[in-house]
Amino acid sequence: MTALPPIRKRLLLRETVVADAHGRACDPITRVAAIAVVANPFAGRFEQDLTPLFELARKLGPEMAEEAVAALAGPPVSYGKAALVGVAGDMEHGGALIHPRLGAPMRAAAGGGAALIPSNAKIGAAGAVLDVPLGHKDEAWSFAHFDTLTVCVADAPLPNEILFVAAFADGGRPHPRVGTGPMTD
Repeated sequence: MTALPPIRKRLLLRETVVADAHGRACDPITRVAAIAVVANPFAGRFEQDLTPLFELARKLGPEMAEEAVAALAGPPVSYGKAALVGVAGDMEHGGALIHPRLGAPMRAAAGGGAALIPSNAKIGAAGAVLDVPLGHKDEAWSFAHFDTLTVCVADAPLPNEILFVAAFADGGRPHPRVGTGPMTD
């Protein structure tokens, strides 16, 4: 068995939106991000086989997804995933954590998920901002659920780490107006 990369820390970010940017009240919308900061065993080198990262996502994915969904105020309706790779790594290392093994546990925790899970992977220094795209779990074209949860961890990722996120929301944007009226291309 391949040794799994060590986990430095786990975080849970929960925000509840009760008004839009103009102060207009809305039904509360809860967005939750389960975050893990892990060692990148491939930092500074090229490796074809990224199995240890696949397996780490297989192990942590169910825990992260269940923890995030449990922190929502209502049932999950949208989701997203993302990775921020420390500067000694490669974007492919983030992809290894969020793509092959993270989707199934996220769909299970959400109670379905016919739509693709929106994702983002990038390289950045500790404290860099990571935007986690959100989309409706079953309706890929639900414009009201195209959203973003912004995550920042002051001391992560270090150059040889990866910060990755499984995020869920129990609602879309407050007062959505895109996609609700006449549409033209």
